[in-house]
Amino acid sequence: MTFTTREREQAATRLLEASAKHSHDPETELDWEAPFEEGKYFWPPELCSLYGTQLWKHMSEEQRIELSRHESASLASIGIWFEIILMQLLLRHAYDLDPTSAHVRYALTEIAEECRHSKMFARLVTRLGTPVYRPTRADHNLGRILKAVSTTPGSFTGTLLAEEILDWMQRLTFPDERIQPLTRGVTRIHVVEESRHIRFAREELARQMTTAPRWQTALTRASSAEAARVISRSLISPQVYASVGLDPAYAAGLARTSPHRRDVLRQSAAKLMDFLEELGMLRGPARRLWQSSGLLG
Repeated sequence: MTFTTREREQAATRLLEASAKHSHDPETELDWEAPFEEGKYFWPPELCSLYGTQLWKHMSEEQRIELSRHESASLASIGIWFEIILMQLLLRHAYDLDPTSAHVRYALTEIAEECRHSKMFARLVTRLGTPVYRPTRADHNLGRILKAVSTTPGSFTGTLLAEEILDWMQRLTFPDERIQPLTRGVTRIHVVEESRHIRFAREELARQMTTAPRWQTALTRASSAEAARVISRSLISPQVYASVGLDPAYAAGLARTSPHRRDVLRQSAAKLMDFLEELGMLRGPARRLWQSSGLLG
């Protein structure tokens, strides 16, 4: 797939128009003060990390709901970390480009939307009343390195990794009437606006990969595969298990080896893996790293 400058500008113009028509303000559109509804989950049970394990089967319904509350908070907390990295990568991308172009104006529009999303996730964590779940110190520092050395196509691959996995899960969440209305509202807004971000990243990554030199392609494959490993293992902090009275090492081990959890991760990234396969991103030695992330079957 090739993109001329004109086609790139036309695509950005369409996204700018869509943003003008379909942007949301979580501060005013969501009822942040409404009490939580008794007996409702905060995240679909089938998407909870322990679902299908022996431990899950022995947990009471109240314990399962409480775990879903903390896992929802973990995903929101980690989502903020992802989006702060993505905003920095987008700014790096725009730095050398024409600031008056529609392409850069859309990149800046996306950054503004990601700022709103980060504030929305932060407010959700506060409303859930849980700890702020952070990546490990090693992964936090690894994220700092990855965003510093990332190639341009690597930046858009990382964007897609963070966005498409959460997007798949959230598309199952916002229509689910078993879930708390606030969680559904947050995920609905995120899905609507992230659909544009995913399209922008996919089209730009395809364009970049047609012109990337061989060394950049090889570096992108390796760095993106490592980013996939970091992202997949950071989604649910082991500390959520301690917060609900479970042994974190034991529970994390169960989640890591759970066939159901592995299937959820593969499904969440299936369309993205097909797309990256088409672009030649999963070839060579990096393919083993992709497989070890749990996202590639």
